[in-house]
Amino acid sequence: MAAELTPQKLSETHRATLDKALEAIRTRAYWSPHPEHPKAYGDGGAPGSLGAAEGKAAFDAVLGGRFDLGQPGTDDWVGGETSPYGPALGVTYPHADPDVLLPAMRAATPAWRDAGAGTRALVCLEILARISARTHEFAHAVMHTSGQAFLMAFQAGGPHAQGRGLEAVAYAYEEQTRTPLAADWSKPQGSRDPLRLHKTFVPVGRGVSLLIGCNTFPTWNSYPGLFASLATGNPVLVKPHPRAVLPLALTVRVARDVLAEAGFDPNLVALAAERPGEGSAKTLALRPEVRIIDYTGSTAFGDWLEANARQARVHTEKAGVNTVVVDSTDDYRGMLANLAFSLSLYSGQMCTTPQNLLIPRDGITTDDGPKSYDEVTDDLAAAVAGLLGDDGRAAALLGALVNPEVKARLEAAGEAGDVALASRPVAHPEFPDAVVRTPLIVRLDATKPLDDSDAEPAYLSECFGPVSYAVAVGSTDDALALLRRTIREKGAMTVGAYTTSPAVERAIEEVCMEESAQLSLNLTGGVYVNQTAAFSDFHGSGGNPAANAALCDGAFVADRFRTVEVRRPAD
Repeated sequence: MAAELTPQKLSETHRATLDKALEAIRTRAYWSPHPEHPKAYGDGGAPGSLGAAEGKAAFDAVLGGRFDLGQPGTDDWVGGETSPYGPALGVTYPHADPDVLLPAMRAATPAWRDAGAGTRALVCLEILARISARTHEFAHAVMHTSGQAFLMAFQAGGPHAQGRGLEAVAYAYEEQTRTPLAADWSKPQGSRDPLRLHKTFVPVGRGVSLLIGCNTFPTWNSYPGLFASLATGNPVLVKPHPRAVLPLALTVRVARDVLAEAGFDPNLVALAAERPGEGSAKTLALRPEVRIIDYTGSTAFGDWLEANARQARVHTEKAGVNTVVVDSTDDYRGMLANLAFSLSLYSGQMCTTPQNLLIPRDGITTDDGPKSYDEVTDDLAAAVAGLLGDDGRAAALLGALVNPEVKARLEAAGEAGDVALASRPVAHPEFPDAVVRTPLIVRLDATKPLDDSDAEPAYLSECFGPVSYAVAVGSTDDALALLRRTIREKGAMTVGAYTTSPAVERAIEEVCMEESAQLSLNLTGGVYVNQTAAFSDFHGSGGNPAANAALCDGAFVADRFRTVEVRRPAD
């Protein structure tokens, strides 16, 4: 059967978008081809896209059914997802025998390799375009597996995730096309005829790429690795988190449909859902066919992958202790409002949410007069409480706790110190079974000597969820020393700082440069430390223990392929 999506048709549809993406990663200016507003889809919106009602209907149609992908090696049907908002999804997915599926994926690779970097990039853009058209459907899938509120699931799980995927494709294309496809080589030999060779250079993928998805951001954290590997010529096996299968199953279905229509074997992308308690990520990660691994999750398993999956290039995003240094500010109310929103968004269940707020014990200078440590913490607590005072507004910002482990950590965290702001339950107006909690702020004192126990202070460990520590330090210099130690030993995805002093600003920058951490200074408006923009911001640095890769840069894609050279005498 002839391909419905020919290279010419793909180029006519997507080449301009690829060129704009290439320009965006070079200029780092704002650009997004995917609309953020829900009304941009459906009637009057993007052509062919699902509107709000259509997207919800498409999501509902999947529930309670078998999600057949037509993959080889299916030996069982597995499922068990329950929405953090209460309902069971009831979807079952194919469980694959890797001894059958992995050889089929490898057999699909030669034609994909021979298609070249340009065709691969354009096929990836077609996949992303079709996902974008179904953003409303994907938003419900993300919401009911991650616990994100709908608007956040729509934006972060939709256009923002798609932007990160496109960004990875752009980097992949750029890295693969640095070297020409062919070259004629001639070496002069004086009076003798020159030596002449014709050389070809082919980007060749490393092999099967294993994507291990996470529970909190199943698309946002997965699309960079998925599309970086696919665009560089590798088949991708998607192993979702068992609580968040549906968003990635939908992604795999779209990818397989597009690949088939473009004349390629759909087994270039496949799903590996697991039985309850199976732990298939560990066994798949050690398969000799797996040559690339992308993982987001706990430090313990990330460390295990890095130590044991030696046959693969392993990209990990793990735990970190994100820190904000509060030295001084010329917009005290703006600082409090910005921090309150950052601590509250998605109940702190973001790898970029600030955890430690380092505040000098003697207080800070502000445009509202000097503020003591206790005043700063009290005022921040009041700002959070005011932001979340209405349950409807709070639910729309907080979403639901993603799993019982987050709730347990939250309930135990208050024992670490003096509670400045207690967490309270929020009644969700639409889903009464949702577990929604406001942030907890705990005062801790880093100026006191530690006791003789072996336990580290709470502020030196990540407490994932709506928990923040207002840590009293002796001075700003002490804050910088603790910041340095925290990044070096525990890692950080983000660092924030507030200061009116150029000298302090330079000192904070120096710490972040030396310890390789991304820094946001004096954010008081509508940009927050825990949000990053595709094509402009780097998510993580790859240079501290929180992550060994950045999303996205050239290093994230370049090691997913090798260039194979063929030389022959020139005609």
